[in-house]
Amino acid sequence: MKALAALLLAGCAAASSAQQAACPQPADLGQLHMVGLWRVEFEGLAQGATLLLEKHPEYEGSLAGAINRNGVRGQLAGDIEDGEFTLEESADGKRISGTFLGDVVAGSCGREIRGTWQDEEDNPPRNFVMRKL
Repeated sequence: MKALAALLLAGCAAASSAQQAACPQPADLGQLHMVGLWRVEFEGLAQGATLLLEKHPEYEGSLAGAINRNGVRGQLAGDIEDGEFTLEESADGKRISGTFLGDVVAGSCGREIRGTWQDEEDNPPRNFVMRKL
C-alpha cells in the first residue's frame, strides 16, 4: 500500500512539474502567445471590447488585428516584449486613437494582461483587464 501511495505522489509531482513548465513566464512570451481572440474590460465603462490579434503582415514579431466595441470596429498594431504589452488602436486606419500599455499577469500563462488605456481625447487613462478567450 505504501508503495502505491509513493507511486501516486511521484506521479502527481511529475504532472505538477510538467504543468509549470508548460506555463510560460511573462518575460518568455512572444507574438505567438498573443495571437487569438481577447476580451478587454475598462474600469468605469459599462462596455468592453473584443480584440482579434494576429501576426503583423509586415513586421516580424509584432501584432496586428482588430478591435470591436459594440459593433464599432478599429485597427490594432502592437508588440509584446519582456512581459510588457503595447498596443495602438486606430479608428480610421491613419492615426492613433488609443493606446494600451500593460503587463502580463504573473501566473496567468500569458492569458491575462492588466494596464492602462488612453484615448486620443486626453481623457484620464482608464485601467483595463484583458483576458484571452
